[in-house]
Formats: sequence, structure tokens, C-alpha cells
Amino acid sequence: MPLIQRMSAVLEAARFGHFITAVILVNAVTLGLETSPYVMARIGGIVHLIDEICLSIFVLEILAKLIVSKHRFFLSGWNVFDFLIVGIALVPGAQGLSVLRALRILRVLRVISVAPSLRRVVEGFITALPGMGSVFLLMAIIFYIGSVISTKLFGEAFPQWFGNLGDSAYSLFQIMTLESWSMGIVRPVMEVFPYAWVFFVPFIMVTTFAVVNLLVGLIVNSMQDAHSVEDTERTDAYRDQVLARLEAIEQRLPQQSEEILKK
Repeated sequence: MPLIQRMSAVLEAARFGHFITAVILVNAVTLGLETSPYVMARIGGIVHLIDEICLSIFVLEILAKLIVSKHRFFLSGWNVFDFLIVGIALVPGAQGLSVLRALRILRVLRVISVAPSLRRVVEGFITALPGMGSVFLLMAIIFYIGSVISTKLFGEAFPQWFGNLGDSAYSLFQIMTLESWSMGIVRPVMEVFPYAWVFFVPFIMVTTFAVVNLLVGLIVNSMQDAHSVEDTERTDAYRDQVLARLEAIEQRLPQQSEEILKK
């Protein structure tokens, strides 16, 4: 068997995928240990060595895929994702710049590309993005209108929360998330403006309970569609296996019949 075919067989083997997943998890642990001064003071050399070994394995994997797939390697979005994640660590000066050192933790995201179930989740989320864009636009319009109104109504009395459009938008975002919205913002405002609830309650109803649930619904529908596609692919693969076996049986029947007649 040619070398490239052997490499392709190894890369596509389930055991190799499990091995890469294990390396990613080990690398995630070492990158976490690097944040502990206590650990680094005692076994820092070992931690760095393990990190370098993991990076070397990732680089060899990418090189093997490039050799096997050649230009087709970059036709896969997941391959490009892996290439960029691993490439960050190879940028000149990556060990000296704190930002690039911190970005090494992105290698943990590679577990998404090697785990089919996680890939389906991400693909479902990406499928939902066009619909989510429309919802985000709707939310932006609502926030802009709410920011203008709240700045006009409450900005003079509460400049720390509604002094300008930016402050108002941030305060409304806090209210939408229901984080200390009542005792922290709305009730103090109502002490000065008793009817302020007429603005805040409908805003919460529209954003928190309506628009946010639209996003959740879009994501759930995309996940269901992704699982439906997966089930269809499994059914088609099983059908193809059954048909292949039936064809093999049909090809063997004449030979077996001739052997029986000869006997």
C-alpha cells in the first residue's frame, strides 16, 4: 500500500481521532496549570515540555493532512479552523507576547473539529445565524428606541444610568438580563418617576420574554434540522450497506448453484 494511502487510513481511523482528542484534553490541562504560580514553580519545566509535545503532535497532524489532501485540505472549513488554531502558536514572537500566549488556550476548541457531535452543534448554530441576524437587528432597533426614550425621560435625574445613549443602552441591557434590574435601577428611578414602570415593564416583556425566546427558538430548530440530517445520513448509509450485501449475495448465488449442480 502506498505511503499516502496508509497515512490517509491512519488519519481516518477512529483510534487516531480518540488519540487527538486525548492530546487536546491533556494540552488543555497543561495550559490551565501554567496559570498557577505554585505549580509552575515546582514542575514548570515538565508542564512546558508537555505543551511542546502536544503542539508538535498537532503540527504533525496538520502536515499529514496537507500531504494527503493537498489543496483540498483548505476546502474544508474545519481543516482551516484547525490550521489557524495551531498556527497561532507558531507565529514569531508568540512566546513573548502575552496576548498570543493567552490565545494558545484556543487549541482546546479543536475538540469541536474532532468530535462529530460537537461539530453538529456548531453547524446547527451557524445555520441559525441568518435568522438570528434578523432578530439582532430587531433587538438593536428596540434598544435604540428605548435608549432615546430613557435618556430623554431619566437622563437628567440619573446621569450615571441614562446620561447618554451609551449609558442608557448598557442600563437597558442590564435590565433585559434581569440582573439587579428592579432594586438596582428601576425602583430608584420610580422613587423620582412613579410611573416609570410603564416604560420598563413593557421593555422587559418585549426583549427578555419575546425577542430572546425568538433566538432560542431559532437555535433549537437548527439543532433539530441538524439531527434530522444526521438521521437521514445514517439511514442512507445503512441502506447502502444492505444493498451492497444483497448484490454480493446475488453474485454468489449463480456460482453456488453451479457448484451444487456439479456435485
